[in-house]
Order: sequence, then structure tokens, then C-alpha cells
Amino acid sequence: MKISGAYTLAVFQERAFALLQNPEVLARAMPGCESLDRVGDNEYVMKMKMVLASMSGLFEGRVRISDFNPPSSFRLIVEGKGKIGFMRGEGLLTLTPAGSGSGSGSDSVMGSSSGPGSGSSSGFGSAMGCHVQYEGDVQVGGTIAAVGQRLLDTTSRLLIKRFFEKLNGEASAVAHFVA
Repeated sequence: MKISGAYTLAVFQERAFALLQNPEVLARAMPGCESLDRVGDNEYVMKMKMVLASMSGLFEGRVRISDFNPPSSFRLIVEGKGKIGFMRGEGLLTLTPAGSGSGSGSDSVMGSSSGPGSGSSSGFGSAMGCHVQYEGDVQVGGTIAAVGQRLLDTTSRLLIKRFFEKLNGEASAVAHFVA
């Protein structure tokens, strides 16, 4: 399954890049994440509870960050398995200053990056925003794959939207605390 989309965070590009590299922030932002522990340079083990339709289960896996180009981009590689199946995914995240004109297209996972809930209404204005664009592939197998493509697509959209909303909340909380 292909995923792509964009979201605007209410912090400068450099701060957004740093937040996306911080395991404590990521653990709080990822829906269902129970733990995210560093095991090596840019590599983490993760435990996450996944709920999909009438199925739920604990997934254990690894998260690896590669292809660093601070503060503009990096690649995220995720693998996990549990009693209800497995998941493998890889994606490229590209960060640009909001208002730079890049990445203002449509979002196949969440809707327009400038729509409600996109983070652009945080009171910081676009001068301080960072546009995060993501594109990747995800494979699922086992029982969770049996629920069907449409439900997987809808659930992916919801989880990604919740992740960016929580991440934007983390960014805003830090910005308000510092100000």
C-alpha cells in the first residue's frame, strides 16, 4: 500500500527536524505506542498496541532512521509483528519552510495540508511553520491483511493524522514554554 501526504507543523524547519528525531517525543505522538527504546545509532525497538476493526494486538518491532539530510529530509524504516500479523514500511519525510511554495498539493492520506487540523491554525502563522511531506510503502500480512485494503487505508489515514496532531501539540507546547 502506498501512502503519501503532507502536514504543516507550527515550528521552524530545524525544530521540526529535531522533534522528528527525538524518541521521547515520537513515543508520545505515535498512537498506541507503549515504548520506543534506543538500541543503537538511529535504531529503536518499539512496542505498540494496534486496534483494527474488531482485532487488536501488541506489535513488537524496530524503527530505523537513515539517509539523513538535516534539516531537510530523512528515511524512516519500520518493521513489526504480533499475533494478528506483521507490518513493514519505509518512507521518506521531506521538510521545507511553510510558505516556500513547495508541497502544497493534495494529500492522499489526510486531505489538504492547509485544511482544518493541519496545524496551520496554531497562532504561529506560516512564517514559523514547517511543511512535512511524506511518501512511502507499507506491506501488511497475516490476519490484519484480511480486513481489506479500504479499511487499512482508512486506518492509516487516521493514525497518521493523529500522529501529526500530537506532534504539533508537542511542538506548540515546547514553543509556548520557551516563549
